[in-house]
Amino acid sequence: MAKTVQDIISLIKEKDIKMVDFKMVDVSGQYRHVTIPASNFSEETIKNGIGFDASNYGYAVVEKSDMVFIPDPDTALIDPFCEIPTLSMTGNAMIIDYPENRPLPQYPRNIIRAAVESMKKSGIADEMIILPEFEFYLFDNVSWEVSGREISSSVDAVQSYWNSSVEGKGVVVPKQKNYHIAKPFDVSYECRSEMCLHMKDAGIDINYHHPEVAASGQFEIEPQLGEVVHMADATMMIKYIIHNTALKYGKTATFMPKPIYGEAGSGMHVHMLLKKNGEPVFSDDAGYAHLSETAHYFMGGLLKHIASLCALTNPSTNSFKRLVPGFEAPVTVGYATSNRSAVIRIPAYAKDPSLRRFELRNPDATCNPYFCYAAILMAGLDGVKNKIDPRAEGWGPYDFNLYNLPEEEKKKLKGLPTSLPEALDALEADHDYLTADGVFPEFMLKKFIDTKRVECAEMAKIPHPAEFEKYYNL
Repeated sequence: MAKTVQDIISLIKEKDIKMVDFKMVDVSGQYRHVTIPASNFSEETIKNGIGFDASNYGYAVVEKSDMVFIPDPDTALIDPFCEIPTLSMTGNAMIIDYPENRPLPQYPRNIIRAAVESMKKSGIADEMIILPEFEFYLFDNVSWEVSGREISSSVDAVQSYWNSSVEGKGVVVPKQKNYHIAKPFDVSYECRSEMCLHMKDAGIDINYHHPEVAASGQFEIEPQLGEVVHMADATMMIKYIIHNTALKYGKTATFMPKPIYGEAGSGMHVHMLLKKNGEPVFSDDAGYAHLSETAHYFMGGLLKHIASLCALTNPSTNSFKRLVPGFEAPVTVGYATSNRSAVIRIPAYAKDPSLRRFELRNPDATCNPYFCYAAILMAGLDGVKNKIDPRAEGWGPYDFNLYNLPEEEKKKLKGLPTSLPEALDALEADHDYLTADGVFPEFMLKKFIDTKRVECAEMAKIPHPAEFEKYYNL
C-alpha cells in the first residue's frame, strides 16, 4: 500500500522522530544525504522538494546545476544507524521549471523508471523481477597508502589461513575452503544475521546468508526476487546496511570485486524474469531449460551487447581482476544450464513456471545499480525486438565446463572485455540500445565514458607493488 504524506507525518509523531534524512545517489552509485528537522517536514516538502547542487553529484555542469530532490514516501524507513531518531527516504531529482518541475533525465532513479516505461511501451512485458546476489568481504583491518613514499595496501581477517601461526586457538580457515563453513570458523555470523534483520525492517525480504569460498572473510547475502525499481533502491540500502553493521561489529565491509590476490572475487549475479499481466513471460515447457523464445531472445540481447554492458555492470579497474579464468567468475560469452563458467547461467532448481529465469553472472557491486539494472533491461528488450537468437549466434548452450576445453577450442570462444578501457570503447561504439526511448541520455553516457577514461588514465600512472618484484633488479 502506497504511503501518503499524512502517513509519514503520523509515523514521525508515533515514533518521536527528530530528523528526516533524504538519501540521494551520485553518478558512481554512492549515497549522499541532506537532513531536516522532523518538525519542518510537511506536504510542501514532498511538493517542492529539497534544493541541491547536481554538479557535485556528477550529473550537471556548474552553470546549470540547481536541482530539487523530491522524496518518495514509499521509501520511508527508520534509519537503525542514527542515535537520534531519524526517518530516511530516497526519491527522484527534478529540474526546476515553470509551471512545475520535471524529472532530471540523467538521475539514476529516473533512468531505471524510464527503462521500465520503455518495457511497458514495447508490449513485451509490464514488470521486470530481479534478484541480485551480494558477495562481499568482511575484514578486521584494512589500510592503504598511495603516495610518492609508499604504494601499499593491507587487509586482515582473523580467521584467515595466513593467521594460522598467530591466531592461538586454531580457528582458521584453509585457503579457498570457506564455503558454508560453520562455527567456530564462521566468526561473523551474528554480524550478518543482524544485517539481515535490518534489511527485513527496511522492507527487503532475505532468502539466506552464508560464508562464500574465500577463506579471508568472503560472504553472501541473497534477497528475494523483487520488482526492478524496488530492487535498485534495495541494492543501495543493502550496501548501506552491510557497511554500517560491519562497523558496529568492529569490522569493515568491501564490495571490491578482487580485494585479495589468489582468493575468489566478489560478484553481484543478477537473476531476472519478466511478467505480463501477472503471468511469466520466460516460461515454456517445450523450450530449452523450460525457457520461452522471448527468454532466449532476451539472453541474445544481453550477449550481443555484453562488452558495452560491462562498462556499466563492471565499472571499476578492479572489476577486471575478477573476470579472469580459473575461478567461478564468468569470462565466456555464452549461456547454459547449471554452468557457472558461462556469462549467463540458467538455474536448474527454478522449476516453478512462475520462477523460471536466468542469471547474468558478470556484474559486481561497484556498479551504480540503477544504471546496471536499466542497462540489462534495455539490452534484453533490444534482443527481443530484434529476435537475437543466442543459439543461432553460436553462444551456446554450453552444457559443459568451459574451463576444461582444449586451448584450441577456447580460442574459438568470445570473451568478455579484459579491461575497463576496453569496455568503455565498446560502450562508446555500442549504446543505441541504451538511448532508445530516451532512457539513457546520450550526453550522460558521454560524460560517464569521459570520466571513467580519466579514472583509468590516473590508475595506469600508479606503479604497482608487484612491478617491484618483477622489474626492480633488472
